Amino acid sequence: MSIDYQSLAVKGVQALSPYQPGKPIDELARELGLKPENIIKLASNENPLGPSPKALAAVKGALDELCRYPDGNGFDLKQALSARYGVMPAQITLGNGSNDVLEVITRCFADASSEVVFSQYAFAVYPLVTQAIGAKGVSVPARDYGHDLDAMVEAITDRTALVFVANPNNPTGTVHGAEAIESFLARIPSRVVVVLDEAYCEYLQGEGYVDGLLLLKRYPNLIVTRTFSKAWGLASLRAGYSVSSPEIANVLNRVRQPFNVDSLALVAATAVLSDEDYLRRSCEVNAAGMKQLESAFNEMGLQYIPSAGNFIAVDVGDQAADINQSLLEQGVIVRPIGGYGLPRHLRVSVGLPEENARFIEALAHALNASSGRGE
Repeated sequence: MSIDYQSLAVKGVQALSPYQPGKPIDELARELGLKPENIIKLASNENPLGPSPKALAAVKGALDELCRYPDGNGFDLKQALSARYGVMPAQITLGNGSNDVLEVITRCFADASSEVVFSQYAFAVYPLVTQAIGAKGVSVPARDYGHDLDAMVEAITDRTALVFVANPNNPTGTVHGAEAIESFLARIPSRVVVVLDEAYCEYLQGEGYVDGLLLLKRYPNLIVTRTFSKAWGLASLRAGYSVSSPEIANVLNRVRQPFNVDSLALVAATAVLSDEDYLRRSCEVNAAGMKQLESAFNEMGLQYIPSAGNFIAVDVGDQAADINQSLLEQGVIVRPIGGYGLPRHLRVSVGLPEENARFIEALAHALNASSGRGE
């Protein structure tokens, strides 16, 4: 007797589609018979510098203890975060990447009777975790590819439990300044929990940008989430965290799985927080690479969404799927974002100068071929 196991899953899960990450280099190599060393990956917003030397040294020093469970409370990492950002350890909740924390937050504060508000074109995890627990997702139409904060306030009802705001936003790279975010928070009912997702905050340059951690004392319903996967260069190890009131952190830690951050991630994250040179170089390489990509798009006559992150979404036209396939065949992996409702755009992570140049050359070839001007 054949059993439809999907039908046995809870309703929210039945309707989900698995999250599609950026294609790994080895997978593309197998599919197209390419040499892995000839492939560049600009699909997952990873740090092109490689890991911090301090993080590497910390990981090597912890290898002899792999037989031990990690510190379930993450004492050393919480102390390091506390010292760097001026928050109390009791305000911090650690996660297996910030995605883990986002899911924990949703499970703690929403259920099938709740509504969760997020923006069109925002991070895919928000609707995914909302649907998984059976809550109603309320997607608010974007304004200029970014969050329409006024409309998000208007979307709040008596059933609203959570509001997600990504700043900067992924996959569009849009960002709101301090004045806009504070005005938004001031209009949110105190019973509604607001998540300010700052996964890319380290890349913000110049005046006027918001530091969510500075708003926590004024807005006790605020949770700020961050990650070590981007500017800090630890995507493989999966370490993230949230900072909130101690009361909210206490709730989150009731649902957070024990030992959810492994020992290598804990020591690497603790070590990299002291590597100011690595963070500075990461931001410098990103800023220069962003200019390199923007200049190339301008020369090609391509529209793009100005980005405050370490990636940029470029409009390559109605043939985006063909353009992406051509890039793959040339050994260049970027991220199609049709699943986000942007079928004409490709999201490109900022790489090293030579990686950016390789992508630009491959894109020009793909565009020429698509328009019939290729060989």
